Amino acid sequence: MSKIFKTFSPRTKSVILILITIFLFSMMDAVAKILVQTYPSDQVIWARYMSQTIVSIIVLFPILNKVLVTKFFKLQLLRSTFLFFATYFFFTSLKYLQLVQVNAIFQVAPIFVTLLSAFVLKEYINIKRWGGVIIGMLGALLIIRPGSEVFSINIILPAIAALCYASYVISTRFLSQEESATTNFIYSSLIGSILASILVIPSWISIDPTDIFVFSGFGLLGALGHLFLINAFRMSEASFLAPFNYLNLVFGTIWGFYIFDEIPGFFTITGSLVIVSSGIYIWMKDKK
Repeated sequence: MSKIFKTFSPRTKSVILILITIFLFSMMDAVAKILVQTYPSDQVIWARYMSQTIVSIIVLFPILNKVLVTKFFKLQLLRSTFLFFATYFFFTSLKYLQLVQVNAIFQVAPIFVTLLSAFVLKEYINIKRWGGVIIGMLGALLIIRPGSEVFSINIILPAIAALCYASYVISTRFLSQEESATTNFIYSSLIGSILASILVIPSWISIDPTDIFVFSGFGLLGALGHLFLINAFRMSEASFLAPFNYLNLVFGTIWGFYIFDEIPGFFTITGSLVIVSSGIYIWMKDKK
């Protein structure tokens, strides 16, 4: 199998690796949903970040001194904090919402990126991209349905996570021109682990012996996912791999159905299709 893999082009290899990454992360989200029903989300997030940091240090150890050098520590701190709170609100929402709902609403992140690009970076956004933004927001409203009897404050959590993630993306745009993706990645891991370790102290509860294997599997999925992710981004640019992230929605729906007996409703399915379509449309316009 490895011999066949070596014959593929770098882009083909990156696609295979990102598909494996998304599959592993979707499984990790499903396990996280199981864990947050019993344990504080702070504790689950801590386990997720520690696994990421451990695998990052192991993989990057030969060049660790080099990748830790940064001229923009404050910006690294800011972007890593944005990413941490994106993870925090995402995992917290898993306790209250269906997997497909969380993943669908979170997909408005590219739409928030476009909005922040216009208002923070003062980038020019043409009328077609604005149309994509408006349609995507309408898709999110179909799922959230403010004012209806199914609306709750918890359904806003994935949207907050998406906004935090979009802020992380915007702050990364500058750094990506000045520092390597590996440096950005290791700082996200380290700073996230420090924040998680601080927040988990007051909420930590003893882990049931039977759940140790669940936490171990959770950490393993995160570690393997980031191992494949690092290698995927080494072989291809992030912009090329971005649309594959929408597969999270597909895998999330599958895990939700088979593990949690979740059946997405009409508004969730319709809203998801609208959000994904608008996100791909905006991505295509950004590529031109």
